[in-house]
Amino acid sequence: MRTLGIAGGTVTLDIRGLTVAYGSRVALRDVSLALPAGQLLGLVGPNGSGKTTLIRAVSGVVAPQEGGIRLDGADALGLSAREMALRVAVVPQNPHLPPAFTALELVLMGRTPHLGLLQGEGQADLEAARRAMLATETWELADRRIGELSGGERQRVLVARALAQDTPLLLLDEPTAHLDIGHQAATLRLMARLCRSEGKAVLAAVHDLTLAGQFCHRLVMLHQGCVVAEGGPREVLTRERLRQVYGASVHVLPHPVTGRPVLAPDGDAG
Repeated sequence: MRTLGIAGGTVTLDIRGLTVAYGSRVALRDVSLALPAGQLLGLVGPNGSGKTTLIRAVSGVVAPQEGGIRLDGADALGLSAREMALRVAVVPQNPHLPPAFTALELVLMGRTPHLGLLQGEGQADLEAARRAMLATETWELADRRIGELSGGERQRVLVARALAQDTPLLLLDEPTAHLDIGHQAATLRLMARLCRSEGKAVLAAVHDLTLAGQFCHRLVMLHQGCVVAEGGPREVLTRERLRQVYGASVHVLPHPVTGRPVLAPDGDAG
């Protein structure tokens, strides 16, 4: 069993010995990590390494065969759907969205756990939605229907819905998918700012390793369902490890301003 080391902060998410299987195929094996408040933790690894399964397990979509998950100290398996939704907001990959809903109506769905039975949204809920949409640069889309939006616009609206849910833990499965480079950086910069200013804990599966290296406080690398590396970006994103895990030959260079790792593939243009 491997456990992610943390420095300070209240542990928002604690995973111990997690094993998840789909039939006879083991998707995660004995995975352990701890995520404190105020930290953006990036999940990296090749396709099929278990990143999405880990996020689905934490959000309660799939049940583990072994191990446990605690959210703010509570056993996740013992939480009701509403209790879970007050603790965790999720930005999933490629969800089915109601095309006739406006962007604002979709973001307001994030307020549902805060409402009583048959209670409609009030001014505070509308304000929470507006703040979330301003933060994700989607407020100008508020009256547009989901079916009219581009993939990138829908992705940013999904992030806004998660922010409006106002939970201590955010789970993001490829949050920068479909986004242009400006919005990719803006989304991860926003997550880092929320960790710093509001004490959020964010677990994000990130495909782009350079983006992960620039914005995540720590990284966990998965391979074939197991944790193979954990630590700061410079510790995890090494040339030799990327060759072993991804089968890719890349140069790992320091960013000229931040010193964080930037990846460049070997080869020439000719």
